[in-house]
Amino acid sequence: MTTASSRTAQLYRMVMPGHTCPYGLKALHLLRRKGFTVDDHWLTTRDETDAFKAQQQVQTTPQIFVDGERIGGYDALRRYFGMHVAAPGETSYRPVIAVFAMTALMALAASFAAFGTPLTIHAGEWFIAFSMCVLAMLKLQDVERFSSMFLNYDLLAKRWVPYATIYPFAEGLAGVLMAADVLMWVSVPVALFIGSIGAVSVFKAVYIDRRELKCACVGGSSNVPLGFLSLTENVMMVAMAIWMVAK
Repeated sequence: MTTASSRTAQLYRMVMPGHTCPYGLKALHLLRRKGFTVDDHWLTTRDETDAFKAQQQVQTTPQIFVDGERIGGYDALRRYFGMHVAAPGETSYRPVIAVFAMTALMALAASFAAFGTPLTIHAGEWFIAFSMCVLAMLKLQDVERFSSMFLNYDLLAKRWVPYATIYPFAEGLAGVLMAADVLMWVSVPVALFIGSIGAVSVFKAVYIDRRELKCACVGGSSNVPLGFLSLTENVMMVAMAIWMVAK
């Protein structure tokens, strides 16, 4: 039986003075990780690349061949090895999970730096405040795209369109003030207002209207589905506002 370690793959990829194909590098790494010996063929000029594509009747590079059979490009190689390849428009909670994981670690680190221990009440407060700031920053990268997606489900934005543009600025402002524990008379009403409207809007869209939408929580370019984690962002803001008043 032929094992991967005894097999040879042919890889054709662009390696030019001004451009090295990133998918070619990924394919090379994946083949080696799977134990293949790789004959790495560089396409060093545009003419050479075009000639190769014409010869193989393909539109793109890199191209991978195993046992004389053309596998295709990098995505096709991943499928060949039984690995997941995201479909166009496929949704994922990964961006939101990554944000919450990072802000949680940031909050623990800040607590350790300030108090000598990561597990403090301040760490919990900072986690929510940092999350608000990072989520606002992601929205502010492209406010126009965020607002267009936000208008699909936010109840207030549908009635007053400028609110879709104001929202990320308000979220960021509240997050910064809460992290600093200053001007609570500003941050608490803002967080309570936008968080409450957001929570009701998401709950209605997902659990009452049963709509399948993409969430704008990490910006307008994401494929995060509108759902429980989207609701969490708004619930955290409401909870933080109530906590700031109660403590």
